[in-house]
Amino acid sequence: MSILKIARMGHPVLLAPAAVVEDVDAPEVQALIGAMAETLADAGGVGLAAPQVHVPLRLFLFHVPASRAEGGIALPLRAVINPMVTPLEGEGKELGWEGCLSIPGLRAAVPRWKAIRLAGVSQEGEAFEEIFTGFAARVVQHETDHLEGVLYPMRMEDFRLFGYNEELDRYGQELL
Repeated sequence: MSILKIARMGHPVLLAPAAVVEDVDAPEVQALIGAMAETLADAGGVGLAAPQVHVPLRLFLFHVPASRAEGGIALPLRAVINPMVTPLEGEGKELGWEGCLSIPGLRAAVPRWKAIRLAGVSQEGEAFEEIFTGFAARVVQHETDHLEGVLYPMRMEDFRLFGYNEELDRYGQELL
């Protein structure tokens, strides 16, 4: 079944687990990655999962700008296909502010693992395994959640740390 046919089925993609990408080299998959890169650039975000563009596949794109990267070294845009995230539990969790292109105008403090191991397949079809920490680990966990039908408010533990961007800019940042 083609990606476009799946997307037209009315599948509640944001709240359901996404399907495994069977053929990374399929023209539809490569076109989707290109379209998602354009969408992400237009939106000004750091990550975008296929379910956010109504395609229920296990695929996301992300990057980390130098201003948010550990050591100030940016992580360039990359596609991650069929990801598997494993927390490095000895590192623990931490609260951090998150927003989402699918829930515009809001953000919240969400607990996430400080360090994770990400395994997956690149856009070129190469298997990889890598450790991410800090903001990069947060972005990867957020995007992987989209592939499981989980939105960031579902991870929250304290709803006092949830609000409109303008209000949090004015009053809430000191809450953490």
